[in-house]
Amino acid sequence: MQAHDTTKRIFIGQDVPYLEALSMQEQAVAGLLSGTAGQTAFFCEHAPVYTAGTSAPVGDYIGGLNIPVIKTGRGGRYTYHGPGQRVVYPIIDLRERNRDLRGYVCDLQKWLIATLKDFDISAYTRDEVGVWVDTPAGAEKIAAVGVRVRKWIAFHGIALNIHPDMGHFRGIIPCGIADKGVTSLHKLGVQASMADVDERLTHHFERVFATHVQDAS
Repeated sequence: MQAHDTTKRIFIGQDVPYLEALSMQEQAVAGLLSGTAGQTAFFCEHAPVYTAGTSAPVGDYIGGLNIPVIKTGRGGRYTYHGPGQRVVYPIIDLRERNRDLRGYVCDLQKWLIATLKDFDISAYTRDEVGVWVDTPAGAEKIAAVGVRVRKWIAFHGIALNIHPDMGHFRGIIPCGIADKGVTSLHKLGVQASMADVDERLTHHFERVFATHVQDAS
């Protein structure tokens, strides 16, 4: 029997400072480890920020846009967060998921692909972690995935481009992939709102992760 069989969906607003969201994740991880809290999924939009994962080389940072850079403990290289991008940080107990980190990352990608399919976007995975679509310009990334694990509790998560300022990606080599572009729902001609996307993300989170997602009061 699982100790925690529900995942609360908590919206923490727009223009959320990255370090504030990280602090909330840290508290949630501690609560899950101590048994005083259950699984949580934080939904937010960040104020513009570049984050450098544990594999981020200095050369992937281009700069020139007056956007701050924050080093973070998640896996991966540089990525961008900003308004118009739905960021979700699921705090998930992998002890209840066979301690399978690779399987969890695959499930995050499946979750995104299923959500995008509801908007008639055919997305897929490649060797690089994340979710991609084919465009006239070639394969372009529509969602980034970056995870950290502490004592088998997973945190950090996903960033799905809905209608961010695409010019802000020019300040980095996103995820270290110089020969591929970045796209969004709006760039692909899908004028979905954040609320539209959240509804489908919630629906597929329940299905992919076999949990009950509830709104926090």
